[in-house]
Amino acid sequence: MSVHEETIAKIRQLPEPLLQQANNFIDFLLMKNNTNLQSSWTEFTDEGEIVESDFSDYLRNLEDYEERLNKGEIQW
Repeated sequence: MSVHEETIAKIRQLPEPLLQQANNFIDFLLMKNNTNLQSSWTEFTDEGEIVESDFSDYLRNLEDYEERLNKGEIQW
């Protein structure tokens, strides 16, 4: 049995809920192996199109939210 046939046989044994996870993983592997897509992503990130998040505001907002929860001003 070839690797291809063995893999298909295993996929056929998966319960329905796991099929989506297997499909997502296969997409990941295909994307990882696609050198054109990898180079496009590298160009995109090298150009600084992705904005890095500043977590200082996040922490301040989280602390404020926690304090308001403790005071009973808001509910979970």
